[in-house]
Amino acid sequence: MSAKRLQQLVEALSRSARHFNKSEVECLIKLFDTLVTASGDRFGAVGFDRNMFRDTLHRAFGMTDDMVMDRVFRTFDRDNDSCISVEEWVEGLSVFLRGTLEERIKYCFEVYDLNGDGYISREEMFQMLKNSLLKQPSEEDPDEGIKDLVDIALKKMDYDHDGKLSFADFEKAVRDDNLLLEAFGPCLPDIKVHQPWV
Repeated sequence: MSAKRLQQLVEALSRSARHFNKSEVECLIKLFDTLVTASGDRFGAVGFDRNMFRDTLHRAFGMTDDMVMDRVFRTFDRDNDSCISVEEWVEGLSVFLRGTLEERIKYCFEVYDLNGDGYISREEMFQMLKNSLLKQPSEEDPDEGIKDLVDIALKKMDYDHDGKLSFADFEKAVRDDNLLLEAFGPCLPDIKVHQPWV
C-alpha cells in the first residue's frame, strides 16, 4: 500500500472508527495488510474471508464457538460480500474492543439475532446457549436444561411478554443488569486474553 493511500485511509478511518487515535488506526491497517498478505488467500488483495477472520478471532481473542465467530463475521461484514475489508476491520474493531455500552448492546443484539429479523427468538436463544454451554456427561437430556435457561432469560428480559426479545427488551435488560450483555454466549473479547497488537 502506498504511503499516500495509507494516509488517506488513516484520515478517513480516524473519523469513522472514533475509539482509536490515528496511530492506532495506522497500526491496525498495517496489521490487516500483514495478515492478508501472509494468508496468500484468493481474497488477499481485498480482505479477510470467513476462515481467516475466524482464525484471527481464535488466535487473538481466544474465541472457540464456531457459531459465535460466524455471527461476529456477519456483524463486521457490513456490505455482506463475504469479505472483511480494511474499513470494516478497523470500524468493527473500534466497537468490538472499545465500544460504548450503547454500541456493544447493538453489536451483541446483532450477533444473537441469527436470522436478522429484529428479534431474538426462543429458538435463537436455544441455539446460542446450546453451542456456548458445556455438556455435562451425567445429564440425561441436556436440551431440557437449555430450555429452562431460555425460559429464565425470557422471564427476566422479555418486558413486553411477546415470547421473544426485541432490541428494546434487550437494551432495557442490559441497562438494568450489564451482566446480561453476553447472556447468549461470549461475543466480545475476553479482557483476560492477551491482545499483543492493540
